[in-house]
Amino acid sequence: MKFPTHLLTIRTACTALISAALAACGGGGTTAPEQKPHLSASIGGSSLATTSYVPQSRGTATASTTSSTSDSVITDVRFESTSTAAQTNVPVTFGQVFAPGHLVSTASLSGRLDNGLTVPLQLDVKAKHPDGSVRHAVISAILPSLAAGEIRTMTLNHAAVAAGTATSTTGLLDSGFTASVKATIAGVSYSASADELIKKAQAAIWLNGATASEWQVSAPLTTSAGEAHPHLTARFAVRWYQAVKKARVDVVIENNWAYEAAPQNLTYDAEILVGGKSVYAKAALEHFHHARWRKMFWFNSATPEVNIKHNSGYLIDTRALPNFNRTLSIPESVLNNLQSRWTGAAIEPMGTGLAVPYMPATGGRDDIGMLPQWAAVHLLSMDRRARDVTFGTAEQAGSYSAHYRDKKTGQPVSLIDYPYMTLVGNHGDTKNPATKQYESFPTCATTTSCKTPLVFDISHQPAFAYLPYMLTGDHFFLEELQFWGMYNVFNSNPGYRENIKGLLKPEQVRGQAWALRTLAEAAYITPDADRLKEHFNRILDSNLDWYNENYPNNPNANKLGVVTNGYAIVYSSGRGIAPWMDDFFTAAVGHAHELGFTKATTLLKWKSQFPIQRMVGEGACYIRGAMYSMLVRDSSTSPFYTTIGQAFSASDAKDMPATFAALECASAEMATALKLKVGEMTGYSSAYAGYPSNMQPALAYAADVGGVDGANAWTKFMSRTVKPNYSTGPQFDIIPR
Repeated sequence: MKFPTHLLTIRTACTALISAALAACGGGGTTAPEQKPHLSASIGGSSLATTSYVPQSRGTATASTTSSTSDSVITDVRFESTSTAAQTNVPVTFGQVFAPGHLVSTASLSGRLDNGLTVPLQLDVKAKHPDGSVRHAVISAILPSLAAGEIRTMTLNHAAVAAGTATSTTGLLDSGFTASVKATIAGVSYSASADELIKKAQAAIWLNGATASEWQVSAPLTTSAGEAHPHLTARFAVRWYQAVKKARVDVVIENNWAYEAAPQNLTYDAEILVGGKSVYAKAALEHFHHARWRKMFWFNSATPEVNIKHNSGYLIDTRALPNFNRTLSIPESVLNNLQSRWTGAAIEPMGTGLAVPYMPATGGRDDIGMLPQWAAVHLLSMDRRARDVTFGTAEQAGSYSAHYRDKKTGQPVSLIDYPYMTLVGNHGDTKNPATKQYESFPTCATTTSCKTPLVFDISHQPAFAYLPYMLTGDHFFLEELQFWGMYNVFNSNPGYRENIKGLLKPEQVRGQAWALRTLAEAAYITPDADRLKEHFNRILDSNLDWYNENYPNNPNANKLGVVTNGYAIVYSSGRGIAPWMDDFFTAAVGHAHELGFTKATTLLKWKSQFPIQRMVGEGACYIRGAMYSMLVRDSSTSPFYTTIGQAFSASDAKDMPATFAALECASAEMATALKLKVGEMTGYSSAYAGYPSNMQPALAYAADVGGVDGANAWTKFMSRTVKPNYSTGPQFDIIPR
């Protein structure tokens, strides 16, 4: 099985030196046995020892054991000027994930450019691994210069923590900063001002340091007489770079209070002003209920034209992301296609970007998978065209009416706070016996006031915001992830989901898959100081407990390794399942396993049976291993089959001519009968979103935990003679570690 291409070395006499000194020592050390460096927070028995990455080519790296307090390299980031003119004093801020043990909490970072210059870095740590090392942080810097079209590489090096002085709002306000938003409804003007709120209110601090400070303020839009609009709220995040006197202004308009009476769509003329100048205006903007929209601008500066290109290989090796195939080269045609589609009403407020407006639409789609097609393209290419679509569609996800904010906490509404809230069922289902209060949401103002052209669900839900938050550190994307994570667990009937547990079991299997994916990602990356961190972890824990109790730890569970709850067995009059849905679920469990949730590991080992046995199990033929539906019992009341051979035999008898059973697997005769090439799998094997492609992530995760059978199953799968061109759609090209 293929593991990350890292060479672990044991530190020699060169330990106190950086890579140049290692070269002088002849490469520095003895090759250690190949292992997975992310599994341990320390190497060589030292709690300060970490695996550091020395950049070579993009997506590949070597690892050497060095002290985290030395000037050793963890990873690198590239800064690409997208301007036709030179830029100086360029402010940059980005998010970065770290593997366990790679950056201990007692250390910091410095940046070294490829021209030899050292750049001070501000490190705002957001989340830590269980060993106390940094998991996710937001990094800020000022780049001295970028020539037109220039790409500069910066290594992120271990450094001692330096004393820094946080910036107060005084510098921002003394610079003359102003920013405001106006909404005119039926001739009445409502507004909110960021600078006035910063002066009057206690701003929440997101970034805090000498390089960058970010303050967050919010308030209802009000009339000149002080009358607050009951639904419309402005939220500002102002990021101030004191040394260069520049600010990024993040403006979000929301219509999403969870428990405000008479929710409704609202139409208004919108205008945003920054520095006294109108920077955005839209007449007759129809703002859907429980939705939000976002715009960003710069004060005292043109927008910095820089594309931040993370080291994709390092991101993947942290296991915060699936093991996408890094050998893929994304064609210009794909990137140009994304750019050409990024236009029009889809990218305006209440548009959905490249996501499907009617989410329940069936069939192969680019927004389905562990990441959407455009996000996987961005991860593997770090191209600005894919970046614009990936981050932009995550912003546009705010247009769906899935955003419920709690006035009491100011955060996305939490199932832990309101265990009986729901979007379905009866009012009586929502009575909380502990509080004696009903937790149903208020009804819409009229029967038509909440109608929108956008329809959303769980079973076809894209992964909108996890990657954008990881790479940018923007609070907006964090909350977008949290909004969807909570919607997925509170939308169902309270009784079916067991109330506060938020169990996903009532959903379609694919719905359970995508909801589990989003839930695990929110639990993993939500900042440690955020109260929702514990909430998401608690709900995830409840779900994994339920699955483990009903499957791996249940002696009466089926022997095939398939999920049977919810709407799993809906084919052939209650006899069959959709293997591709089950594969989605296995992939989501595998992702949670790699994020470090050990209860998911137990479930993954049990689930791995199904994709593995479809490749190499006795009585199975891999050619039909990704069939659309598969029989798992003789009738809706019969016991489940106990072997994969029985499932294949019954399914072949249902789908194929009587003579098919006598054909040798993968033979020319079988290919002729199926009208395929020899060795070609059924289910649109050449399509990057076909059923064999849907199977691939599940099989990759299964191969990692499935021992010899897992390795053999992967080898068999890769022997198929017709494969997709994943360079045009890499979202399912996930491979074993």
